[in-house]
Amino acid sequence: ISRAIAENQVVIVAGATGSGKTTQLPKMCLELGRTRIAHTQPRRIAARSIAERLAHEVQVPLGGAIGYKVRFTDEVTDATQVTLMTDGILLNEIHRDRLLRRYDTIIVDEAHERSLNVDFLLGYLARILPERPDLKVIITSATIDPESFAAHFAATGSDGERVPAPIIEVSGRTYPVEIRYRAHDEESEDDVDGLLAALRELDREPDGDVLVFLPGEAEIRDAMDAVRGLYAKDARPTEVLPLYGRLSSAEQHRVFEPSAVAGVRRRIILATNVAETSLTVPGIRYVVDTGTARISRYSVRSKIQRLPIEAISQASAQQ
Repeated sequence: ISRAIAENQVVIVAGATGSGKTTQLPKMCLELGRTRIAHTQPRRIAARSIAERLAHEVQVPLGGAIGYKVRFTDEVTDATQVTLMTDGILLNEIHRDRLLRRYDTIIVDEAHERSLNVDFLLGYLARILPERPDLKVIITSATIDPESFAAHFAATGSDGERVPAPIIEVSGRTYPVEIRYRAHDEESEDDVDGLLAALRELDREPDGDVLVFLPGEAEIRDAMDAVRGLYAKDARPTEVLPLYGRLSSAEQHRVFEPSAVAGVRRRIILATNVAETSLTVPGIRYVVDTGTARISRYSVRSKIQRLPIEAISQASAQQ
């Protein structure tokens, strides 16, 4: 990967979720002598937690060589070499720095999510690359259609032919995963009832933490009350933790740290799809997916952005 980055202006890194792309790529760039690295994430919670993780791995204080920038928070100094940020923050910097000269390397992470910000950023970077031959761009994607990114950043070869950007495939840590499907009775069962039935089924399995995907914050609150009620009479405590973007930093940290409660039998983490690709939650042995998510949609008729709850795609379910 380091050789590909050194020899090419644009590199596409495709790999399964959990293969370590997000934490290893900035370290490789630092080893290559790149000192002004912008690393974009689709979500604020991811930018902050990944910056903390990187600072821990590189053994520097957060806000020093590794910093992050999200809306309303800026942990960056003149000495910062890797800046984690949301893609919206990087787009905003184009106003003041048209060719993004502040950076010598730009890593666009989770590009497969294809938000409007990411698509705009990819189009803009392709336009400024000829004017910035010193700029390196690394696009990371889960294994969903990396060829489209490679074709978009194709360079003109010496013979005038368009040569796609190189794609490097990274294998994830693949453990055998058993998938079970539960029938969903629409009339008598909502997401919470289905979740409680799934948790009772997992009670018959060996101990291990559970990650539950729910569409949004309100659904997480409802599920928390129901799940705590389900385990209230158990002798061994079950810890129920929420995980979504608006949580405070301290509450988000509880998910990534060992339980503070003694003798916990199982932790149940109720998360939005932020834990799908943006974050890796340690110690998870079971996943319960309700199969729905809040997906941003623009309504042409009413001319407003909406967040309806919809069934997730098969690609998202595979993630």
